[in-house]
Amino acid sequence: MRVLPRIVPDGTNFPFFRYRHWAFAASVVVIVAAIVMMLVRGFNLGIDFAGGILLEVKTPGPARLAEMRTTLGGLGLGEVALQEAGSSDLVLIRVVRQPGDESAQQAAIEKIKQALDQSFGPGLDYRRAEFVGPKVGEELRRAGTLAVVIALVLVLVYLWFRFEWQFGVGAILACVHDVFAVLLVFTVSDLEFNLSSIAAILTVVGYSLNDTVVVFDRVRENLRRYKTLPIDQLIDKSVNETLARTVMTTATTLLALLALYLFGGPVIQGFVFAMLFGILVGTYSTTYIAAPVLYYLKLRPAALAAGESAPRPG
Repeated sequence: MRVLPRIVPDGTNFPFFRYRHWAFAASVVVIVAAIVMMLVRGFNLGIDFAGGILLEVKTPGPARLAEMRTTLGGLGLGEVALQEAGSSDLVLIRVVRQPGDESAQQAAIEKIKQALDQSFGPGLDYRRAEFVGPKVGEELRRAGTLAVVIALVLVLVYLWFRFEWQFGVGAILACVHDVFAVLLVFTVSDLEFNLSSIAAILTVVGYSLNDTVVVFDRVRENLRRYKTLPIDQLIDKSVNETLARTVMTTATTLLALLALYLFGGPVIQGFVFAMLFGILVGTYSTTYIAAPVLYYLKLRPAALAAGESAPRPG
């Protein structure tokens, strides 16, 4: 019978635990950098959070974005952003919030429509016109932040009941690391930060948690099976035993996300890019943060945790 090659060979014994100090240092750098960038540079807030005007326009043929950008740029409405929305004849127009109340925003929308009709004819189809006020944007920011915090708290409670408290702390530290890493991407890359970005962060937290629970479940099994094995050796053994599953799951998820990034259009590219980076970070944090933290939280007595001589599993 022909034996197919395996991506991860059986019996791998990579010493993940040995590199925990380097991993912790890199993670601290990422979190500090994210905090500094958020305070100094901030986010490129989308209309969801910053407020503004959004129009969706369908053109008779392929949209002439350069000409439309020139036309709207001369209206004196401030920053105007245009992008194709999944097809060459569908355009999203974003305009910063105008001074004044809702009537001023409506006047700006009519001004945009008149300018486009004069330049490109009456064949344009205005499918959507929205305005998000600053108060609504502030409420959405508060709700998005609250959603992330509640998700992390519920993760801690869930793992506390399913495992021991050390597992819950390890998973929360890994999830917090993943959140800050994704936030760093948004601040550095200047990607638009909107409600889809919050969804991406929550999805990354869910993926990281799922990966962490798989490793933790194997750690718990091995704790019962190898009662005298030092915790550092047991952590390495558990991570290596779940390595094939981790690699396959991560690879297939990344392939699907890469297809979405390349062919899904600009509307979801920010969301997908955050997911691509977040999946990689989530896999890293499970191996190098969540699992090693169990060692420092004294999951086993100090003698064994310190590496007291014990028979290795065969």
